[in-house]
Amino acid sequence: MKSLIIAFAMYSKIPMPRVDWEKRALSWALCWFPLIGVVIGAVLYGWMVLAELLRIGPALFGAVALLLPIALSGAIHLDGFCDTCDALSSHQNRERKLEILKDSHTGAFAIICCGLYLLVFFALWCEVEAAGSAALVLALGPALSRSLSGLFAVTLPNARGTGLLATFTEPMDTAKARGVLVIWVVVCAAGLLWISPVAGGAALLGAGLACLYYRVMSFRQFGGVTGDLAGFFLQTCELAMVLAVVIVQKVVAVV
Repeated sequence: MKSLIIAFAMYSKIPMPRVDWEKRALSWALCWFPLIGVVIGAVLYGWMVLAELLRIGPALFGAVALLLPIALSGAIHLDGFCDTCDALSSHQNRERKLEILKDSHTGAFAIICCGLYLLVFFALWCEVEAAGSAALVLALGPALSRSLSGLFAVTLPNARGTGLLATFTEPMDTAKARGVLVIWVVVCAAGLLWISPVAGGAALLGAGLACLYYRVMSFRQFGGVTGDLAGFFLQTCELAMVLAVVIVQKVVAVV
């Protein structure tokens, strides 16, 4: 239970009781990370159902659907996205990029990329048909993105060997944690395909492409992963899943 509380206290704004961040509890915290996505997805699904019942317009629907995951996560992953964009846009060597990730100041490229990201994601939420099985697929996206993010964190090498991500990964039994997170990924993937082979398959394809990009980019640019890069992946993965669902829905509608 301490591990679960630590995970929610760190990666969400959901109120949690205070517990000691002892080594044994930290060693299992990342295994609960996908459960935060389940909670966020449940809230998101509730909004999609409510929006359909009240016939809320696409602009208001898209704005709330975009902001709910960010608000519930405390924008911690969006912060990592911004820091990573700053580092990538610097075109410096690997050591300098890692220094930029640690810098608490916000650069111009972080603001520009964040604005573009929110604009594109908002437009996608305005375009998607978030009803029926598609709504369930979209609601399961946050759980899959966190399952994959956690799996990468315990599988790929840490670029710095220190930092917030290392605080969670160093005490854990890597093999057991990897096994738990693989189960999370398999269950989420199976759930997506069971809910809707078309929309769920599209979401999986989007997530897969995000994984491929993240794997190549993180090694080429940083030599591994960090907490900021994990946040960058989570944000891009969720956008890619919604984008893939929108594209499939448009293609099916035309055909």
